[in-house]
Amino acid sequence: MSEQRPTGWPGDPVEAPSIEAIEKAARRIEGTIVRTPLLPLVNHEGNTEIYLKPETLQPIGSFKVRGVGNWALSLSEEEAAKGLSTTSAGNTAQAVGYMARKLGVPSRSLVPETLHEGKRRAIEAYGTELVGVSMTDLMIYMFEEGWRQEPYCYLNPWGEPLMISGHGTIGLEIHEDLPEVDSVFVPVGGGALLSGVAAALKTLEPSVRIYAVQAEVNSALAAAFTAGGPVWIDWHDTIVEGASTPVITHNMYPMLQDLVDEVVLVSENEVKAAMRRLALSDKLVTEGAGAASLAAALKVPLSERGASVCVVSGGSVDPLLLAELVASE
Repeated sequence: MSEQRPTGWPGDPVEAPSIEAIEKAARRIEGTIVRTPLLPLVNHEGNTEIYLKPETLQPIGSFKVRGVGNWALSLSEEEAAKGLSTTSAGNTAQAVGYMARKLGVPSRSLVPETLHEGKRRAIEAYGTELVGVSMTDLMIYMFEEGWRQEPYCYLNPWGEPLMISGHGTIGLEIHEDLPEVDSVFVPVGGGALLSGVAAALKTLEPSVRIYAVQAEVNSALAAAFTAGGPVWIDWHDTIVEGASTPVITHNMYPMLQDLVDEVVLVSENEVKAAMRRLALSDKLVTEGAGAASLAAALKVPLSERGASVCVVSGGSVDPLLLAELVASE
C-alpha cells in the first residue's frame, strides 16, 4: 500500500487517559461488564508465572464491551436515540450491537468483507446491520471521514478517549489482583486496548513492562516503530484478524510509543498452538487475537518477563476452525 494514504483522523494526537478517567469508567460500566479474574496458566511441568485475564467471559465474549459500554453510557439521550455505528473487524461491532440493544436503539457497522461467518452471526444476533467492504475501503471510510455521513452516532474504534478509558479498567483490575506483576502482554490492532491497559498500569506501577503483540504477517506497530512514524503495510489474511490493521494512526502513534516497551511478533502456527492449549488445558475458547498474548509470552524467557499477565482479549472464533485446531496433533 502507498505510504501516501491518510494515516489517521484530523486533529491532535490522542492523550493517554488519566487514572481518574479510568476509575470513572470503572464506576460507569459496573453492572454492564464482568470483572474477570486472573487465572494461572495450566502447566504440568511447573509454574510459568503466566496469568490469564480471560475477557472471553464478558457478555459478548470480548473486552470491547468495556470501552464501547463506557462510550455508549456517556451519550446523552438525544445522541443515543440516533442509533450507534462503528467500523470494526468484528468484536467492536458486536459490542455496539449489545449496547444498542440495551439502550433500545438501532446499530450499524462497516466490517471487512472477509469477516468469518461465526462473527457475522454473532453480530447480527443483536440486530446490527452489517456492510462488508475491503480492508482498504474500510480504512478510507474511516480516515477520509465517510463516517460523517452516518445518520447514527459514530464510534471511532481506535481513538475515542472514552473507549480507551473503558479498556483501561482491565489495567486497574490486573493491578488490584496482582500488584507484583512484572509484565503484561496485550494484542494490538488499532491500539485502544493496549493504550488503556498500559496507561492504567504505568500510572499505578511505572516499572511494569508492556509487551505489544502482533501477527508477523501484519505488524503495523513494529513497522511504525522502525520507520519512526505511521506507515501503511501490505495487509494479509491472518488468524489474528481481530487485532490486525494495515496502519497505526498518527493520532494513536505518540501515545503507543510512550507506553509500549517492546513489540513481540507471533507466527500463525504459534497462535494456533496457543489457541489449542487454551482450549484443551485451560478450557478457554479463544480467537486468534485472544490467544496471541499467550503465544507471545511463551516466546519470552521467564528471566526477562517475570510474573506476566496475558490479556485474552476475545473468543469469537469460527467453530470449524476451533474444531480443526482442537483435533490436530
